[in-house]
Amino acid sequence: MNELQLAPSQGFMTPSNLQEAMQLAEILASSDIVPKDYQRKAGNILVAMQWGAEIGLKPLQAMQNIAVINGRPSIWGDAMLALVRGSGLLEYINETLSDDGKTATCTVKRKGEDEVTSTFSMDDAKQANLLGKQGPWINYPKRMLKLRARGYALRDVFPDVIKGMGYAEEEQDRPAEPKDVTPPTTKNTGTKSIKDRIKAKNQKTETVQATETVQADDCYDIQPVLDEIARITTLEQVNGVGLQIKELIDNPNITICGDDTNRLRNALTDKRGEVIFNDCMASIRNATLDDADDFRQNLYDIRDRLGEERFDIVMNALDEHLNELVGA
Repeated sequence: MNELQLAPSQGFMTPSNLQEAMQLAEILASSDIVPKDYQRKAGNILVAMQWGAEIGLKPLQAMQNIAVINGRPSIWGDAMLALVRGSGLLEYINETLSDDGKTATCTVKRKGEDEVTSTFSMDDAKQANLLGKQGPWINYPKRMLKLRARGYALRDVFPDVIKGMGYAEEEQDRPAEPKDVTPPTTKNTGTKSIKDRIKAKNQKTETVQATETVQADDCYDIQPVLDEIARITTLEQVNGVGLQIKELIDNPNITICGDDTNRLRNALTDKRGEVIFNDCMASIRNATLDDADDFRQNLYDIRDRLGEERFDIVMNALDEHLNELVGA
């Protein structure tokens, strides 16, 4: 990632008091280009801006590099390294991977102190139940080993720079706090398509309304919809299911209970990021040195839809591919 600008700034997006910060948070929360964890959440943005001020990030940098994971603010690994580099306290950092690709080592030297070395191996990942974890631990385990070793080393040597912030890649691997997963009582557990189920629901409602009031606890079962989202492989399918979900949500005869609306939207948003990520990784193989700059700019344009972790993985994969082309 690009080096973060850590010096104080008086730009028009840098608030100078609490009132300005609250106004800026409201404006950013209404935008669709901020990360999804901050959309319509001015309070989260305000907290992120304060954390950013503590560690030297401007408001927009804070939202791009501070993630809310399990309710806790954490910082992405590349941003953590950028903060340390920008502090002026780092003498050097060396990151290596063993020949068999099973152990990552990070050696950090702070000015005026002895160097510190941290390692993280496949055995460590196995002990932490990470190797079978869906996502980058399956697709890019070497990258994850490197980030974990780096995170340990930087936190050990530069706690004053990081200010106790969590390490986002590590926080993502922590199990979420247990929730009540008892399924709600439902009356529509069929496996038909969304539109067919809506039609059936409408017919049922019309019949019931002729004799009695629809029961308020007749919650729509969204699990088949979530299963349909999980099977998506193309953006065309994403858009199609998105329209069906909108029809479902807008239908006055459908009762969606609790947080199920957000669950549907978040699941589809995450699936969109996954599909875009897979398309990007497939396209990298066709990238050339001549179109590398255009390819990189396209990645920055879709950074928010990819998400920070996927964005970093794609950027590193592109760099590795271009290095191979240079050496060929």
